Amino acid sequence: MEIKLKTGIDRLEFGMTPKYVEALYGAPNKTFKDDEDNTIYVYNKERMKLTFYVEEDMKLGYITTTNPEVKLFGSTIINKAWDLVNGDLAMNKITNFEKDSEEGVDIYFNEDNWLFLHVDYDEVVEVEVGAIFNNNDEFDWKFKG
Repeated sequence: MEIKLKTGIDRLEFGMTPKYVEALYGAPNKTFKDDEDNTIYVYNKERMKLTFYVEEDMKLGYITTTNPEVKLFGSTIINKAWDLVNGDLAMNKITNFEKDSEEGVDIYFNEDNWLFLHVDYDEVVEVEVGAIFNNNDEFDWKFKG
């Protein structure tokens, strides 16, 4: 499963509706609503949570994963030392991060790629990627289906 920054993960592309996602991965193991009434699909085997934005006609806009097989630039990143992941990111010209901490977990955010990396015990434990915005401050949906 490869993270494609600004596009999605694996076969998932930002802008897909639940119908297309279910055609690829089947029915989710669980669904729930977040605080903003968006629908979240949970896929246990893939260890992914997919957020469909209610105000954007239920388009896939956000993916969270803890899957140890997920790759970025061809290398796995979950359970990998932050220094190694950060070095790989720097080699790929991703260096501008805002850092926050919650309950001892450091969260690194790169706005250009809408990429969040959660680091606990100096290892990446979770990755979040989201759809990016275009110059008109609108979502830049990648899926054209």
